[in-house]
Amino acid sequence: MHDVYLIESSVAGERYTGCTSDLKARLARHNAGGSPHTAKFRPWKLVSYLAFQSKGAAYAFERYLKTGSGKAFANKRLW
Repeated sequence: MHDVYLIESSVAGERYTGCTSDLKARLARHNAGGSPHTAKFRPWKLVSYLAFQSKGAAYAFERYLKTGSGKAFANKRLW
């Protein structure tokens, strides 16, 4: 299974969308400062995630969520 996840900074209000096959470990890495892009906005909390059987489908949906219409969809339905 591959997850597309949406996390939000508990302090700064920043939002981040990503994709992983191990959601629990990836969230722990975000909160430990293991990702340069998200390290400065710790701690992070999981807002929502969607599970896909196909890695390709998961990455395609993540790319969609990072487009203009995908952001509008996420703001209305996922955040």
